[in-house]
Amino acid sequence: MAFVAFFIRLLPWTIISVAGEALGLAFYGFDVPRRRVALSNLAHAFPTRTVAERRTIARRVFRHFGRMLFELLKFSTLAADEMLARVEFEGVDRARQAYAAGHGAFFLTAHFGCWETNGLVHGLYLAPIGVMARPLDNPMLHEMLERVRQCTGNWVIYRRGGIRRTLRALESGQGVAMLIDQHIHGSDATLVDFFNRPAATTTALAALALRTGAPVIPVFAIPTARGRYRMIYEHAVEPPTPGSPDPIREYTQRCTDVLEMYVRRYPELWLWMHRRWREPDTSSVHMKGMFPAASPEPETDDNHGAH
Repeated sequence: MAFVAFFIRLLPWTIISVAGEALGLAFYGFDVPRRRVALSNLAHAFPTRTVAERRTIARRVFRHFGRMLFELLKFSTLAADEMLARVEFEGVDRARQAYAAGHGAFFLTAHFGCWETNGLVHGLYLAPIGVMARPLDNPMLHEMLERVRQCTGNWVIYRRGGIRRTLRALESGQGVAMLIDQHIHGSDATLVDFFNRPAATTTALAALALRTGAPVIPVFAIPTARGRYRMIYEHAVEPPTPGSPDPIREYTQRCTDVLEMYVRRYPELWLWMHRRWREPDTSSVHMKGMFPAASPEPETDDNHGAH
């Protein structure tokens, strides 16, 4: 893996992008279980689209994630000014206003677009942030991704002790990024509507935002050309009004609604091959492939998990 990363650094962007797309399309052809999951999810999400249209989206999804992987490795080797030269920002004043409120800020995102690239340039353009994550199964991939995530000053927050580290970051006025689009189970989950289907979703973001008063800013990284990106900072998600019968679920639903809006707008940029909607007795099924899963970590005494 280190050799691949070194080799990618030497190649021009056009070759990097094309090679990544070829890798993604190869996985579309050979990773049958993931392809079936993606096509099934797309059929439920877009029932009025033809089978051919959904297959086209699925191919573009695999192609996008292959390209994103190679481009991320290339991007992480650039100097700070070179990174920022490849990025345009939209709505970034919303992030600045969130920081100025003095409660820290949550940056809500998903396995959508080029989210890892957003984390890198956010650390340069605004301020370093904590990135909530789980370790990957593959130790080499985990070590490589951790180096990439931290190369612009960010730090990674893992589940063990994660809530305490998150609270300290917010208390000091810093930002924390969290993804909320993966299936979870257990007491940390709540069911919200996502593409008109119930999806088990982490409550950590909503619970911590309500507890601390930190605003939740949705962020989406859209690729605009080979090696160029647009980072969109949306309006803060409106918290539930006092007296809401279930404020955590309502807040989580509002966050999910923003994510769904972007996935509908750019369906080829989301991780459709993830088994987002599951029956209770299938949550332990694991599939290997291009998209490595996170390793489970020991439970802690924190009230809510970090995902």
